[in-house]
Amino acid sequence: MPETDPPRDAAARRSPVPALAAIALVVTAIALAFAWTAGLLSPGKLTPDRMTDAIERGNGQVYPGYRRAHAKGICISGYFQGNGNGVALSEAPMFTTGPTPFVGRMSIGGGKPHGDDGSARVRSMALGLVSGDGQEWRMAMNSFPFFAVSSVEAFHEQVNASTPMPDTGKPDPERMKAFLARHPEAARFAKWAKTAPWPTSFANTTYNGVNTFRFTNPDGVERHVRWSMQPQTPLVAMTAEQREVASQDFLSKDLIDRLAQGPLLWDMLVTLAGPGDSITDPAQAWPADRQQVNVGTVVIESAQPQATGPCRDINFDPLLLPAGVDGSGDPILAARSAVYSPSFNRRQREIAHGRADDATSAASAAPQGSTP
Repeated sequence: MPETDPPRDAAARRSPVPALAAIALVVTAIALAFAWTAGLLSPGKLTPDRMTDAIERGNGQVYPGYRRAHAKGICISGYFQGNGNGVALSEAPMFTTGPTPFVGRMSIGGGKPHGDDGSARVRSMALGLVSGDGQEWRMAMNSFPFFAVSSVEAFHEQVNASTPMPDTGKPDPERMKAFLARHPEAARFAKWAKTAPWPTSFANTTYNGVNTFRFTNPDGVERHVRWSMQPQTPLVAMTAEQREVASQDFLSKDLIDRLAQGPLLWDMLVTLAGPGDSITDPAQAWPADRQQVNVGTVVIESAQPQATGPCRDINFDPLLLPAGVDGSGDPILAARSAVYSPSFNRRQREIAHGRADDATSAASAAPQGSTP
């Protein structure tokens, strides 16, 4: 049972428009980078620095020294245990039988470093695996199974619709409603946000790669795939009442408590694309009957504070890939890295000039890496 503190206003917590707006902000960085890279906006006018500016506006304020998105998180360490099944799909060395160490991060959506875990509809797992021969594979996964919209224009609209108004600090609900009316495909995402269970823990949450990648096996055979991390910890869903009284930091506290009892495990399931499945549109879910291959197990052994832990300075860029794994042509994959560098550089400068924003600990003011 999560630790408790005084209840908060239930109506505010359950209103669907603010919830969808908050989720929209989670993908603001991706949306802005996507629009810029795809050429919707002139690169001469919208630079990576200006995109980072927009992310900060979306957060309502700047939190110096912290990630601009997914600001609240916790470092994790462990290994990926390949079971050999992935060798037929990809020549990535991680798929051979044997352990590959990783440093990773669990986080919640949003740009507030002291955000409320009970309000966090989106949770994330980021992993940085390094093989024995030095190849790296960085994964950035989220609890949602698909994105809200399909087009560059729609992503750009979503960014605008989710920007807080100066007088309220919240997105304009009418503007968000108009966005949803213009983009009915977003209804799938809204339905997920309203109806999917809220797991009680990072440990029993499923994390999805969402985007499509291309695997190439040692014989040169290529397959398009998506993957997810399925927890071996049984799912237990929180009630709305539990979320109302949950401690602000219950997810990280729960993770630490569970790890004190032993490692936490997820199965990596690779889903193979079938005829007609969209390769470049992450808003299109693939049919549930597609072939899946269990290629190994993610084993988390320990957790560390993100301010001083090994994940602090890692950018979990999903296009840092080993041999046998490539991007699919999904423009989001190319665009996501656009804001990593300026965001990280800003944090470094903030630390160097003593402007890190943390009232409780100088250590936690250290740069927090980049968004998963």
